[in-house]
Amino acid sequence: MTGRILGTGAYVPARTVENQELAKVVDTNDAWIQERTGIARRHLIEEETTSYMAAQAAREALLQAGIAGENVDLILVATSTPDTIFPCVACEVQKEIGAANSPGFDLNAACSGFLLAYQTAQAYIQAGLYKTILVIGADSMSQVIDWTDRGTCILFGDGAGAVVLRAEAGGVSFHAAHSNGAGGNVLTGRSRHRKGWEEPKRMEETFLHMDGQQVFKFAVRSVPEIVEELLKQAQMKQEDIDYFFLHQANKRIIEAAAKRIGAEISRFPMNLQEYGNTSAASIPILLDEWNRKGLLKRGDKLILAGFGAGLSWAGSLLEW
Repeated sequence: MTGRILGTGAYVPARTVENQELAKVVDTNDAWIQERTGIARRHLIEEETTSYMAAQAAREALLQAGIAGENVDLILVATSTPDTIFPCVACEVQKEIGAANSPGFDLNAACSGFLLAYQTAQAYIQAGLYKTILVIGADSMSQVIDWTDRGTCILFGDGAGAVVLRAEAGGVSFHAAHSNGAGGNVLTGRSRHRKGWEEPKRMEETFLHMDGQQVFKFAVRSVPEIVEELLKQAQMKQEDIDYFFLHQANKRIIEAAAKRIGAEISRFPMNLQEYGNTSAASIPILLDEWNRKGLLKRGDKLILAGFGAGLSWAGSLLEW
């Protein structure tokens, strides 16, 4: 058994922040940001929360799938920016969508989170434990960004994306995931739930900190490697893949990865110009966008690949 995607959903806040607005806060400009990242704007929460966005995306996915909340067997939420330590975001979503029969829990693997949640769902389905699973990626990155740091504040946005998986016989399903804790210091964000965190120096540590050059090198190396690993598992060539849905971190990363993989850039969907890097939400938001535009057809072979803090990276090969 494998889990087939029956429905997708997404939510992004209405408030947008253009590059020109950031130029009023830090030393930057629209041309500089777009040239280096491909990002033109990002959506940021106002009154919304991570749980609210996750629930909204879940509702859209369930509606498209034609499945009521009470028929969901499990809820998995990938997030590194939950509203509270507990209850988890998944339990908040369960309450909001009326999934009274479903357990739920959160996973934290930063920008790789959605892929690892998706793979966890597939494992549950293949084990025969659950048939219908809601997988959500949701993050409020604006809450952990230092808005005086030009190197990070230009990159991130807020949002949520969701997919509904339903067990079906057969199907195409291959997965790979890796971590390198020894390299984790290049992308960090320390917890605010510790003694003395409100001291100025410790408070500064709670913001996201990134060594951009090292993260770029890591991403450009790890994505082609995991794509090759998936292709070997499936006994396929890159020409057999219709589209590569990569984590939407930076246009240059995606272009460099495409070149190393040897595939046309037209097979790498992108929407980061509109949303920036929404962390665990980026891949499901992009999937939902393409799905609702009718750009995906049954039988399409897709590779999803994410990379992020940990360091961690993961990928899945599936049939739409």
